[in-house]
Formats: sequence, C-alpha cells, structure tokens
Amino acid sequence: MEKNIIIAIDGHSSTGKSTLAKQIAKALNYLYIDTGAMYRAVTYYALKNHLISNNHFDKERLIKALDHMQIGFKYNPEKGFAEVYLDGQNIEKEIRQMEVSNFVSEIAAVPEIREKLVAQQRKIATNKGVVMDGRDIGSVVFPNAELKIFMTASPEVRARRRYKELIEKGENVTYKAVVENVKKRDKIDSERSASPLIKTEDAILIDNSNLTPKEQFEQVLALAKQKIKK
Repeated sequence: MEKNIIIAIDGHSSTGKSTLAKQIAKALNYLYIDTGAMYRAVTYYALKNHLISNNHFDKERLIKALDHMQIGFKYNPEKGFAEVYLDGQNIEKEIRQMEVSNFVSEIAAVPEIREKLVAQQRKIATNKGVVMDGRDIGSVVFPNAELKIFMTASPEVRARRRYKELIEKGENVTYKAVVENVKKRDKIDSERSASPLIKTEDAILIDNSNLTPKEQFEQVLALAKQKIKK
C-alpha cells in the first residue's frame, strides 16, 4: 500500500538540492518547498531595509520585522515550480543574486529566524507528500522524515556550477569570488550554534561531484519509490 511521505534533502550550498527536489516533487506529484528561498527572502528584506552589510547587522530590528513579514510560494505553471513571494512581491530573481548569497548564511544562523521559519515549514507539511530541501530539514525540521538525503560535492565543483549559473544570468562575478563564497558558507553553515549543517545517521549520502543530473535524479527517485511502497 502506497502512502505519502516526507522527503528531506539537506546538504552543502550549490549541490543542486533545489533542482533535484523540484524534479522529485514533479515525478511524485508532491509539493516542493524551497526552504533556502525562505532564508534568502529574509536576507533580501534585510538588505533592502539596510539591516545588514559587511560591517553592520541589526539583528533585533530584523527579528521584530519577522512578525510582519509575509513569505509565501505561488506555483508558476510556465516554469513548473513555485516561486517565492515577499509581502506579495515576486522576488524569485532577486534572491538568487550574489549579494544575497553573501549574507544568507549569516542570516540563517540567527536562532530566532530559524525558529520562525521552521514553524512555517512544519505547518506546510502537515499532510505529508512533501519534498523539502535546506540545511537542517532531516536533522531539525523533520527528524522523522521517511527519506533523508544528504548531498555534497567538492567546493571547486560546486563553485564551477554556481559560477556558470551566475554568468548565464548576466551577473558580473569572478570564479575566485564564487569559490570564496562557497567555502565561507560551508564554514558558517557547519559551525553555527543554531541547527548546524550535519549529516544525520539515517541520511543517505550522495556525492554528486561525478554524477550527471539524470543519474542523481534516477537514484533518488528509486529510493523514494521504495519508501513509498513500504
């Protein structure tokens, strides 16, 4: 007998978690939630309202603003996935820019911000049938998820992928800057006190340094179908 399950996909930045999660959700007709986009939305808000910069971070004002911040998702049939909205505005493109990437790990390390967004994430997945990706989905948000995937790849491989993506979007970045950003985010994500990035014992490790997107998708889809049939 088949049942709906929760699929938690965690891992390092630029490992293709979101792309894989979207593919799996579409194949299973599940709801996809990009938790990283939620933290990026808060980061975008902080930058837009001058609450964070290289030498300034007004945590208290940002934490207070959380109660009035409306973060949501709307499905875009043309693109085939849900885009993130902040206070009614589509910010899908804005949150993917390098400026947001430079500060999102610092924003995500704030316990009060994580607590607020985790509560939203759990509410969304009440009826299961969800694929969710992020940094702490299997360890904190859904420790009892039926399928946990932990994705990784070497920093250099991830940087090359991210650099290509940014260049194709027309951003003016250097490969060196992208490598530094990837390593910086790894350090912050793994060492933060609030919900650090870890691989849980029951998570299946997938190093996609030498895997094609198709190979990775087929591998995880097979694992998901096994769990659903149990």
